[in-house]
Amino acid sequence: MTTLQDQTTEAPVRKSILVKTDVENAFRMFTEGIDDWWPRAHHIGKAPMKKIFIEGKTGGRCYSEQTDGTDCDWGSVLVWDPPRRLVIAWQITPAWGYEPDLAKSSEVEVRFEPQPGGTARVELEHRHFDRHGPGFEAIRNAVDAPGGWTGTLQLFAARADRAR
Repeated sequence: MTTLQDQTTEAPVRKSILVKTDVENAFRMFTEGIDDWWPRAHHIGKAPMKKIFIEGKTGGRCYSEQTDGTDCDWGSVLVWDPPRRLVIAWQITPAWGYEPDLAKSSEVEVRFEPQPGGTARVELEHRHFDRHGPGFEAIRNAVDAPGGWTGTLQLFAARADRAR
C-alpha cells in the first residue's frame, strides 16, 4: 500500500520562474553560461569549485572543475533540444557523491517557453528520486528546500535579467 508519505517523497519537484529575456538567450545562459550564476557552494567535488560546465550535446558531460585541478562529474545530458528543452541525469548519490550508473540517477528537465514581451518562462522538473535508492528522500528534500532549485533559479533569473 502506498502511503501519503511515499507519494510526497517520490513526487517530482517542480519549479517555475519568469526571466526577462527570450528563450534563445535563456537557454544559452542556463547551459553555456551556467558558470555565471550557479552557486559556488553547490558542488560535490573534494576541493572548492572553480568552474561548472554543461557540454552542449546529447551525451555531454555535466561537471565541475575544482581549484585543485581535478574534474568532478555530476551528470549527463540526456536530451539536448535548444532552445526549448534540456534533460540532465542527476548523477549524485544521497551521500552527495558521484553515481556513474544512469539507472540510479534522477532526471532534471528544464523547458524554456516563450512569453509575451520577449520574456521566457523556465519550467524545471526534477523527477525519479526513487532511482537513487535508500536515502533518496534527502536529495528530494534538499532540492525542494528554499536553497535548492528555488534559490538556484532565482540566481539564474537575476543573471538573465541583468543581461537584458
